Amino acid sequence: MNIGLYQSASALSALEKWQDSVSQNITSSQTNGYRKRTISFSAQVAGELQSDPSSRIGHGSSLPSLFPRANSGINFTVGETQPTRRELDASIQGEGFFEIQRPDGSKVYTRTGEFRMRPDRTLVTSSGDEVMSESGNPILLLPGGGSVTFNQDGTIFQGSTALGKLSIQKFADNSRLNPIASGYFSAPDDLKPERVDNPELLQGYLEGSNVAPLREMVDLVLINRAYEANQKIITAVDQQMQKVLDALG
Repeated sequence: MNIGLYQSASALSALEKWQDSVSQNITSSQTNGYRKRTISFSAQVAGELQSDPSSRIGHGSSLPSLFPRANSGINFTVGETQPTRRELDASIQGEGFFEIQRPDGSKVYTRTGEFRMRPDRTLVTSSGDEVMSESGNPILLLPGGGSVTFNQDGTIFQGSTALGKLSIQKFADNSRLNPIASGYFSAPDDLKPERVDNPELLQGYLEGSNVAPLREMVDLVLINRAYEANQKIITAVDQQMQKVLDALG
């Protein structure tokens, strides 16, 4: 087996995954609360290369053949906060996620505090899912109750009436969260949320994505160059193998 050929083919596959990640980052760079998708590369052992009996390593020894592999991840650094002047918008300063309940009763988590009022006066996300309070219930706004105010600790007032406190949760290991639609994250069953005791919220602001579009464009150029280099290697190896076959034939 020509190891160089397979290594280059494996590199092309890893580069395609990186390109997909970068493309998604660029597309979602203007989405509030979006977390950058990342790719890291590692070497995967796939079989062994038998050493030459006359080599310095010695007869019968072997070397592992390494193939590049792309590992996906998420960057959870905080994005830039932008003013919106909408009273139902809120941005978390520091760690934590808003706790959201979907129609099927499942709990998901998001950094996007772009909230709305449903016709039944329930506080919901822009996708229509219910925003949860620390009591474990959705938050209901009062009919004709006046303007809504978010305190820094997440307590919601309508006029002088306290409606509840937003549920702000954190996790011991954010890398285990699974990204799903609408900017949400779900947690595996064995990763339990923990309440943020002293959250810091800003009303009338939204957290933008943590993507730097210019950096992503530079990565696209690097990906293109690396892809072309590996294509040339594959072409060169293929030509050499054809010459050998022609000579033997």
